[in-house]
Amino acid sequence: MTGERAGSAADDLLARLPGSPDAYPQKIDLDRELILLVQFDADAYRSASFLDDRILTPTTRGAWLVASRVAEAVRSIRDPQPVHFIFHTGHVGSTLVSRLLDETGLVLPVREPLPLRSLAEAHDVLGRPESILSEAQFDLTLSMFMSLWGRGYAETRSTIVKATSSAGRLAEAILSRNEGSRAIYLNLRAEPYLATLLAGENSPADLRGHAPERMRRLQSRVASPLAPLHAMSIGELAALGWLAESWSQQDALKAMPERVLALDFELLLSSIAGSMSRILGHLGLPADTRYLSQVERSAVLTRYAKAPEHPYTPGLRAEILADSRRRNAAEIRQGMGWLERLAKSDNAVAAVMNSAGR
Repeated sequence: MTGERAGSAADDLLARLPGSPDAYPQKIDLDRELILLVQFDADAYRSASFLDDRILTPTTRGAWLVASRVAEAVRSIRDPQPVHFIFHTGHVGSTLVSRLLDETGLVLPVREPLPLRSLAEAHDVLGRPESILSEAQFDLTLSMFMSLWGRGYAETRSTIVKATSSAGRLAEAILSRNEGSRAIYLNLRAEPYLATLLAGENSPADLRGHAPERMRRLQSRVASPLAPLHAMSIGELAALGWLAESWSQQDALKAMPERVLALDFELLLSSIAGSMSRILGHLGLPADTRYLSQVERSAVLTRYAKAPEHPYTPGLRAEILADSRRRNAAEIRQGMGWLERLAKSDNAVAAVMNSAGR
């Protein structure tokens, strides 16, 4: 970040905060009770695929502030816009849908904000001795970020927060505390999910990185002990990811059936206009006939949503999946076998598989 005197940047960003999303809360440090505010703008929101540390550069203007100062400024926010969510099981088109919603010109996209991950981790241990937050403190912190995400620009009708896949476990907690919020939950059946995950070069590292937290969630739910991570193949780790995230989706749907819209990504791709019409209606946004008539020809559908500099189409995706099914057939079989064996021994797992589809 810039070498500008921290106090000057902090005071300026704090003054902007109540009236503009240009003062963006990029990170929260719960241990030190600090929040990092950075200067942003509408173009930066739209271009960013991830609002993690990849948006920070040597020229980023920002400053760490004591969380209580930010909370005080948040109390001056007037009439925040509705905040809705895109939850997903991972690699199922969430960024694509977020970018298609951008084209309505009515939403402010907030894609994969780091504080949402921090809140998910904090929520995991609420009520336990190791929790750094009481439930009341968690509620206040979540409420603060909902107000911050609810700031919009002149044309903004709502903010759409696209979560990371693992933050889906927070969906029920968020929606139960915010009656005005709705969510879509994107998913895939298990077999195409495994083929998708195993197609990526970085998948082994990604799967291993998420595996400990996913294993903790699953082991707390299933009756019998699960095999240790070090004994699991990559295909089984992909299956572990599908089951953990699909379970979070099922929890959200059971708790809030009227406020969570589940969408299979492959079905969405087969009818872009129809699916986007359903999404817009669910989120309370106008289903503009001109937008819906053009959305299937959107340039967004010709680029890789997370990295728009790379060409990517539904046809190319189908080719990649076919190639993955050939190259990774053995791992896909191992992953599907792991799921099927677990479903036979645990009725709750079988219910998730039946609900999410195989």
